Amino acid sequence: MPALLFDLDGTMLNSDDIHEQVYRELWADRGLVMEDGFYMENVHGRLNVDVFAKYLPDEGDPQGLSEWKEAQFRDRLPTPYPAMPGVLDLLHAAQNDGWRVAVVTNAMRLNAEAMLSAIGARGAIETMVIGEECARGKPHPEPYLQAMKALDMPAAQCIAFEDSTTGVQAAAASGAYTIGVRSGLSDQDLRAHGAQDSIQDFTDIALPDLLARLKGVVA
Repeated sequence: MPALLFDLDGTMLNSDDIHEQVYRELWADRGLVMEDGFYMENVHGRLNVDVFAKYLPDEGDPQGLSEWKEAQFRDRLPTPYPAMPGVLDLLHAAQNDGWRVAVVTNAMRLNAEAMLSAIGARGAIETMVIGEECARGKPHPEPYLQAMKALDMPAAQCIAFEDSTTGVQAAAASGAYTIGVRSGLSDQDLRAHGAQDSIQDFTDIALPDLLARLKGVVA
């Protein structure tokens, strides 16, 4: 049976507004102005330390700043928090059908645990791969390749769900069948970076037929 590989933020839940607000405050504290659209274009889906290296090169401790930023996020994340529509039903169906499930995220582990717990999905996740714990995070395919190794599943039997350009690039480069989630980007943008299909969310009427077709292809 296929394996389902999920990105987390923007895919299983959408908390970008919380992240963006913390980033805006971080920029303002340094006398910088964050223009509208900057977060989605330059931060979304990327590791904090990579963002800081590019835009805050004078920071003495980018890892410490990243940990502070993510602690701010956890403090502001309500519990419970709404899951992406339909994702919990898909996880339940995957468990019933014996599909393997992993989360592959650039979020730090404490955040990933907090988000999964907030949407009530932690118990459905078999394996979790954290980008900053890999030698290279997304957009490199290594996090996805590690998930496949942990599940002992070949790329040809893996379906990845991603919402960011870096995530789509990583998933597609790993060889997984990559489905974009249009929580922040258009179908055109997602396909331009490697997605083979896209859905609005997990209630999209195209998803059941898509999964049934893919099940036949990868089984």
